[in-house]
Amino acid sequence: MKRNELLRHLRDHGCELLREGGRHSWWHNPMQNRRSAVPRHSEVKDILALKICKDLGVPPVK
Repeated sequence: MKRNELLRHLRDHGCELLREGGRHSWWHNPMQNRRSAVPRHSEVKDILALKICKDLGVPPVK
């Protein structure tokens, strides 16, 4: 899946960018106080996108 699609999905579910790391962007869900790293590759594997959504407490990307 494209990284932009994943980031749009995260924003739509209330997540926001926490900070930029060396090779990852850290995203935060303030409603559930959870965070997760999103790699800065143009493509994110589907299984990784599922894990990121689970870590942040948002529904999986369709």
